Amino acid sequence: MKMKKLLTLAATFTLAFSITACGGNTAAPATEAPAENPPAQETPAENTEAQELKPEEGAKLIVWESRDERAYTDAVAKEFTEKYGVEVTIEELSPTDQVTKLAQDGPSGLGADVVLFPHDNLGKAVATNLVLPNDFYEEKTKSSNTEAAIQGVSYDGVLYGYPRAAETYLMYYNKDLVKEVPTSMEEVIEFSKTFTDKSKNKYGFMFETGNLYFAYPFLASNGGYIFGNGGADVNDIGLNNDGAVKSMEVYASLKEILPVKSGDITPDIKRGLFTAGDLAMDINGPWELGGYKEALGDKLGVAPIPTIGGQPAVSFSGIKAWYVSSFSKYPQAARLFADFATSKEAQLQLSALVGSVPTNNEAQEDDQIKNDEYVSAFTEQFKSSQPMPSVPEMANVWSPVGAALAEIWDNNKDVKETLDKAVSQVKDLNSGGAAK
Repeated sequence: MKMKKLLTLAATFTLAFSITACGGNTAAPATEAPAENPPAQETPAENTEAQELKPEEGAKLIVWESRDERAYTDAVAKEFTEKYGVEVTIEELSPTDQVTKLAQDGPSGLGADVVLFPHDNLGKAVATNLVLPNDFYEEKTKSSNTEAAIQGVSYDGVLYGYPRAAETYLMYYNKDLVKEVPTSMEEVIEFSKTFTDKSKNKYGFMFETGNLYFAYPFLASNGGYIFGNGGADVNDIGLNNDGAVKSMEVYASLKEILPVKSGDITPDIKRGLFTAGDLAMDINGPWELGGYKEALGDKLGVAPIPTIGGQPAVSFSGIKAWYVSSFSKYPQAARLFADFATSKEAQLQLSALVGSVPTNNEAQEDDQIKNDEYVSAFTEQFKSSQPMPSVPEMANVWSPVGAALAEIWDNNKDVKETLDKAVSQVKDLNSGGAAK
């Protein structure tokens, strides 16, 4: 089967969509380093155009993949086996759990050869010696993918990942309910005052208010940030600076038109309301695209997140990528698969299935992407996004900031004081050791 035929094959699959946001909404549990460093793997010979990496004799691979994107990997694995004669077994595992699982199972030889996780887990994986550098295909990977993708799957100047998709979120809306799409949060409030009726469980606008991943625009759009120097300087925390406070004041004002406790705004609830026509606008990611299109058809619209405090909304973004396990018995075959499964054709296939944004430069310029109003909208929002920090200390951020969001939203706590407390907690966790 040729890769270009996979789009036809894709139509036969029933699509399932995850309620997990690109791994950003739930940090993977902390992992401990393996008891011993994995044995050094032989570095492949220098890569040249005339040379192709050859799989080891008798190589067999285990690949971890999410249930929701299994159709894509099944198809790619089948073609890979036909071309190279390497048997591939796919095991379903949430990307946010794979670093922890690899640390547990890798040393005993029970882990996967090729793993998949969002880039904010990379620092933890590198610190605990779980993945090999992307060395043989380094030049090819760097020239084929966007700079943001390469930055996301690199750590401390070393390329590790084989990027396959970029993910962020934007605003879905129901065209039957929203005639003039709001471009600012002030307009969101104005519209919602005419639509929201809590007694009838109808809401004009909704997002996961207690989830840092989705609430990040209300911290970053006016100059807030998590760690300085592009997410690398953990001693520079910008979650409570003047810009963050300004954006969070807009966040707090939205409680007027969304009088729901943060813990009661879940992916399932939002999905049910939006597909039933009881929610006019929803902030969500590409994993919901298929289900929303099926439910609303031509009534489904997409738009950039409205401005916050007069500034363009800065969303969080993540890069999903394949990584080769340090414990693999077949690192050559694993490298070959990771490269094969992230080609232009493979990324277009994945986008056709789940609406993901390709990281491959040529794929982004393909008519399939440019002519798709939904995927192209995600691509535009991605340009206004910031990648999640990949340092291990990022694991120390989710819980304190999530608690602060809930305090501000549910209990009307002072924005500045609550953010100050959260930053103090993050600093304490960092000083006690990353991701402990």
